[in-house]
Amino acid sequence: MAERPARKPRKPHSAQVVRTERLTPHMQRVVLGGAGLAEFTAGTCTDHYVKLLFPAGGATYPEPFDEERIRAEFPREQWPVTRTYTVRAWDQEHRELTLDFVLHGDEGLAGPWAARVQPGETVHFVGPGGAYAPDSGADWHLLAGDESALPAIAAALESLPDGAVAHAFVEVSGPEEEQKVDSDVEIVWLHRGAAPVGEKLAEAVRGLDFPEGRVQAFVHGEAGFVKELRRLLRVEREIPREDLSISGYWRLGHNEDGWQASKREWNARVEAEQEGSAPSA
Repeated sequence: MAERPARKPRKPHSAQVVRTERLTPHMQRVVLGGAGLAEFTAGTCTDHYVKLLFPAGGATYPEPFDEERIRAEFPREQWPVTRTYTVRAWDQEHRELTLDFVLHGDEGLAGPWAARVQPGETVHFVGPGGAYAPDSGADWHLLAGDESALPAIAAALESLPDGAVAHAFVEVSGPEEEQKVDSDVEIVWLHRGAAPVGEKLAEAVRGLDFPEGRVQAFVHGEAGFVKELRRLLRVEREIPREDLSISGYWRLGHNEDGWQASKREWNARVEAEQEGSAPSA
């Protein structure tokens, strides 16, 4: 059996909170800056993400923050806890990184942190990662997701040139969660209410009269509806894999640790189930 490759060291960035803003009742914006972002850079991907590193169980780490040292000297249960968030915006000139957080009251780790954090506080993170950006060669664009995908969808829409054809669907809990996006594309806001997450989103995308031509699709959010829309787009609509950016950001009943641990197996199972009836790429 081949040995797993050694984990590559990752150099964290350290940044300070510059300001915060409550965008909607359940969406909090945190803007990071400071000298620690001197080496940070982001490319053209509109789904860039960073992995925030939170102290586990109230642990105090030596300064300067060194994740490799922490992993070597601290017991595993005190290693930093990772939470992944999409980059809403990166201002290269002012070196400010904007992250938006979905709030669920006191539930979770990153949300409560974002709701209470004050300017001047330090946060450590690694990244960015990312793989998607709107392709200028596509005839039209389809973007669909829940609150967790809204930052990436908004960034993608704002990157589109004037006149680009796009259909964007975002499911939120209610009208109070809608946001202003600087784009001439009109977002179809779907208000979930008491319905299951993703139900109205899947219905809306399925009911779309697809324009002619090559579509590039970005579909992210809760894994259950993502699976359903993957079948619609990949199997029923026969959209090639290379024109799809589609994955579950989260899954009902799982925190990020549990979802990340099972995500690869889930994705492999979904792909095996659906690719048997999908067209050859």
